[in-house]
Order: sequence, then structure tokens, then C-alpha cells
Amino acid sequence: MTNEKGSQVSTWQTKLKAMGPGILMASAAVGGSHIVSSTQAGAIYGWQLAILVLLINLFKYPFFRFGSQYTVENNKNLIEGYAEKGKLYLWIYFILNIFSAVVNTAGVGILCAAIVASALPASLGLTTGQLTTIIIVIIWGMLLLGGYRFLDGLSKWIMSALTIATVAAVVIALFQHREYAPDFVVTSPWTMAALPFLVSLMGWMPAPIEISTINSLWSVEKRKAVDFNEEDALFDFNVGYIGTAILAFIFLALGALIQYGNGEAVKSASAEYISQFVQMYASALGDWSKPLITFIAFLCIFGTVITVVDGYSRANDEALRLLLNKSETSKRSLTVWMTLTSIIGLLIVYLFSGQVATMLRFAMIASFITTPFFAYLNYSLVNNKEHQITGWLKWLSILGLIYLFGFAIFFIAAMFFGAAW
Repeated sequence: MTNEKGSQVSTWQTKLKAMGPGILMASAAVGGSHIVSSTQAGAIYGWQLAILVLLINLFKYPFFRFGSQYTVENNKNLIEGYAEKGKLYLWIYFILNIFSAVVNTAGVGILCAAIVASALPASLGLTTGQLTTIIIVIIWGMLLLGGYRFLDGLSKWIMSALTIATVAAVVIALFQHREYAPDFVVTSPWTMAALPFLVSLMGWMPAPIEISTINSLWSVEKRKAVDFNEEDALFDFNVGYIGTAILAFIFLALGALIQYGNGEAVKSASAEYISQFVQMYASALGDWSKPLITFIAFLCIFGTVITVVDGYSRANDEALRLLLNKSETSKRSLTVWMTLTSIIGLLIVYLFSGQVATMLRFAMIASFITTPFFAYLNYSLVNNKEHQITGWLKWLSILGLIYLFGFAIFFIAAMFFGAAW
């Protein structure tokens, strides 16, 4: 259906058909940032960091939105926009994205393996490295056989199951009577010692900024199968982004309502925290729920590993194409990138098995420090002589840039003077 100007009219049917890239973005986000960082924030500091979660989701919103907007308006992906700004921008993006691809693959791969390990009998004797290898090899094969359509369909079921289970656990926890440990002392997050945790929380909240480019590529891929307009694309993006932001608060609530103040030390290592995470659901829903929650958590992180391997590989493949001035990429080159990302991610798991949690925290911090740069880049692509952002979105963009640049500069200065460690 088209209007008088010949453009497609947006209906609920076209909106639902366009859904996919935004849900994939949510699936990529709900991994280290939500299941681990958000829940730990609530478990360690209660509700004190709710304002920080609100601000970072709010101030990152325009810059993720601009990625989807640029793609639909210009029929180009965001990485092509970076290339038009200059090769220097593209090189910086490419180098940072390669680092993020392999570290994130290793990190979320180990998280997924930790969940599987918690459900398997110890008598099997499989190490975390072996389980991670099995998971990533399976995902590599699934992506080669199924491609984007497989990814698009699976992510919707995973996100629905996790959302229902988490909301149920939080609602039940709200009505449960709880007591704090006798020696419980409130810990303030507003100290220099807590600054690295705050920055890492914001780095991947609701997702690393480079996910905006990956979401752009998924949008291009989606349009090969379904025709949709800017309104449809924005609906898909908002469902994914706002849904992810709401989930961040739900996971924060899970930690604040169940684990905060119970006297149990919160595990800082991501993999070790998984068992505590599953136990929180069991505390609210009952021990019967452990197998179910373990399975849902596995599906969630499994989906995150899939989107990380697929998304970062697509982004690196596209960036290299533009750097080499090639007209188009091939399925073979994407396969090569998926293979390299998987292999190098596994090498990191085996070579730095005891330090992956530290590397993941470093990746989160590095992501936040680079966020202002890419936020401004996304902003400049849609706010120029040909097109001006107006109204609330422009003011939110300006406030977001001030917040992101200000916090990043403050953290770098604190780190330089040794106050942040």
C-alpha cells in the first residue's frame, strides 16, 4: 500500500514485518551488560544506581537511533557513512571493532559455557575452554547454514522467554518478606574506588556503541526480504531499544530485591556470578525453577554469542570492503570473518582463561571511553547542511554528548592521576 506520494504507508502489519534488527540488537545487549552488570549493580548497591542506568540509556538513545535513521533515509549502512566522512574514521572504527569482536566473543562464550557447566554433571569432566569451543563451533555452523533468517527468528523467542521469566521473578520478589544480614552495611557507589565499575556498567549499557553499526547492517539485510519505510524501522528500533532499557531496570531490581544485603558476597568474575544469578530466580520462584531458568539464561547468552559472532563479522567485513574500495562483499568473505572471529576468540579463552573476566571489564571500559567519539560521528551523519535535527531529539543529543564526553574525560583524568583504581 502506498500514499499519494508513492511511498509505502506504514501499518501495524508493515511494522510487525519490519521487526527483527531491533530485537537482534536487544539480544546482543542482554548478555554481559544486563545478566551480569545490571544484576550485580542491584546486588551490590541496591537501587542507588537506578539513576545512572536511566541516564546512560536516555543519553545513548539518540546516537543508536541515528544509525537506524541514517540507513533508512540514505539506503546506506552506517559504516558507509563513516567512510564518506573520511578513511581515518573508518580505520579507527575497524581497529576498535576487531578488538571488540574477539574479546566479546571470548567473554560471552565463557559466560555461555559457565551456564552449561552449571547444568552438567561434574563427572563429565569438561573444562570451560572445551565447553566454549563446542558452543562456538556449533554457532559457527548454524550461522553458515542458516544465516540472517535463522538469527532473526531465534532472537524473538529467546527475548520473549527471558523477559517473561525475569518479570515473573521480580514481581514475586516484590511480595516476599526479606531480612537484611545483621552485619549489613550500605555501600555507596559514589566513590572513586567504585568508578571503574560505574564506567564498565555504562560502557555496555544498553549495548556497546558499535552495535549501532551492526544494527544498521542487519537493517540492510532485513530490507532484502521485507520492504519497510522509516516509520516501520523506527518502530522496530524503539521496541528493541526501549525494551532493552526496561530489562536493564528489571535485572537491577532482581539483584536489589533478592541478593542485596543478604550477607552473601557478590562474585565479581562473570562466569562465577552465573550460579548466583540462577539462584536468585530460585529464591523467588522456588528450586523447581532452576532447570528452567538455567535453560532460558543459556538461550539468552547463546543468542548473544550468535549475534556477536554474526554482527561483528559483518561489520568488519563491510569496513574492510570500504577500506579496499571494493564494490561489494561476498558470502565467502563473511564466512572468513566469522571463522577468524571464532578462532581468535577461542585462542583468547585458552591463552587467557584466568583473565577473561578482567579483559571483559576492560572491553566495557574501553567501549565507554570510545562512545563519545562514535556518538558524535553518528550525530554528524544525520545533522548536516542537507538535514537538521530539531526539537527534543536535538536537545537530548546535545545533553548526551556533554554527558558522555564529560564522564569519559573525568574517568581518564582520574585514571591518569591514579584515583580510579
